[in-house]
Amino acid sequence: MQRHSALQTIRDEHASLAAMLQSMRLMVEKGPSDDHRQFFNVLRAMLFYIDEFPERLHHPKESNLLFPKVVKLAPKTMGAVDKLERDHMRSEKAARDLQHMLLAWELLGPGRRAAFEEAMGQYIDAYLEHMNLEENVILPEAERCFSEEDWKLLDAAFAENADPLTGQYRPTETYEKLFTLIVTRAPSPIGLG
Repeated sequence: MQRHSALQTIRDEHASLAAMLQSMRLMVEKGPSDDHRQFFNVLRAMLFYIDEFPERLHHPKESNLLFPKVVKLAPKTMGAVDKLERDHMRSEKAARDLQHMLLAWELLGPGRRAAFEEAMGQYIDAYLEHMNLEENVILPEAERCFSEEDWKLLDAAFAENADPLTGQYRPTETYEKLFTLIVTRAPSPIGLG
């Protein structure tokens, strides 16, 4: 049993994001069916979710609270943290580039599909690798060396995230339409569509 809620929150957010990425991969491989508008709306919503939640809530807490403390207490993690920080700096731009490429595919036609598919595949693979590195290197070191005071700070910070895709929170009124679209229209493992 984990004693610190931040660990569970991080792992839950990683699991929901991994499910989202796998659903996106399935959607892109299958391509648009008869309802092109629905296909592009759902993919756009999923990319927007990634930009809104992991990029704006999850990553800053890792970069500002988790990583610096882990490096200070376990200097051997410096190489992993350096890679993770470079990933964080690139990932927000990558999500926006994918949004642009998706719009190009939607508006300019199938000639833009291959470029989007390739970029999306690389993005998904890199993101899954990123989360794997955090879970197999950074989190075990944090568990090993953080003090109770360190955990209190991290637990409080990650408790604010309240990501509805983890299945533990209801979406706020602001995000209800976004999450309803994703959950009802995206394919499994993230949605019912």
